Amino acid sequence: MTPQHIGEDLSAWQHDHVFGAASDKAEHRARIVMWITLATMALEIVAGWWYNSMALLADGWHMSSHALAIGLAAFAYAAARRYARDPRFAFGTWKIEVLAGYTSAILLLGVAVLMVAASIERLFSPQPIHYPQAMAVAAFGLLVNLVCALILGGHHDHGHDHGHDHHDHDDHHGHPDHHGHGEDLNMKAAYVHVLADAATSVLAIVALAGAWLYGWSWLDPVMGIAGAVLVALWAKKLMQETGKVLLDREMDHPVVAEIREAVEVETGGDTPRIVDLHVWRVGKQLYSCALSVVSRDPALTAAQLRARIGIHEEIVHSTIEIVRRP
Repeated sequence: MTPQHIGEDLSAWQHDHVFGAASDKAEHRARIVMWITLATMALEIVAGWWYNSMALLADGWHMSSHALAIGLAAFAYAAARRYARDPRFAFGTWKIEVLAGYTSAILLLGVAVLMVAASIERLFSPQPIHYPQAMAVAAFGLLVNLVCALILGGHHDHGHDHGHDHHDHDDHHGHPDHHGHGEDLNMKAAYVHVLADAATSVLAIVALAGAWLYGWSWLDPVMGIAGAVLVALWAKKLMQETGKVLLDREMDHPVVAEIREAVEVETGGDTPRIVDLHVWRVGKQLYSCALSVVSRDPALTAAQLRARIGIHEEIVHSTIEIVRRP
């Protein structure tokens, strides 16, 4: 580096990689639900021990897995915010939230497996059930989960704009001026845990009522297996949604075709062609792209291509290379 470059101010061409801050509201909701779940869990475990009720004990320990998952969601928001400007994260910390959602999906699968195991054991070795007490526990659990679902309800959030270019290589960073709403996968994971618990409570009430009124003792474990299948399906869908983000497997997203359509427009007898394109998500519905374009037009610049891509405001970071061909 030459002496005149030492201390040179390059701030006009530099930018951070914070693509929307972690949601304070979402973290606050997750923490409230976590404390409600923990309090309910402790109450059921203590009551189960005091009254010697396996139904209460089982539901209490079952809620511990959901308390863990929801606590993980709250921790992910806090970690994403704390490390938001850490330069070790090339494209921000949003994927910490997605990783928490993926982990929650794995926990849900574990819950489903335990539900199946317990149900099969009950199917072949029926145990006496204290119906009034068991139904009261299930109804209480359902009420708690409905309250938690209302607290967690809806998962969406956000976005400004600046950029820079130099010669035929351009690295652009920006944020849409509008609020680009997208699904919060971390909050969705917490929400699915609450819904799974609510669904198992409903199935338990139906099964207990059938067994109590008609003597169908087999209905309780059968409903347990049905609930496990439902939870497993939700977990699978959540794993697919979070997994493809973590693996950057989004080249089939419509935004990829939109980038091609915006760039490959004929001007002055030449049509630029994209020969290399990479698109990946850096926020809820925010994307980054890197592309190489082959063109015969000597007047074509990266800034012009950036302007074309700019009509799609979900593209908040782009790196463009133009290769001239004869």
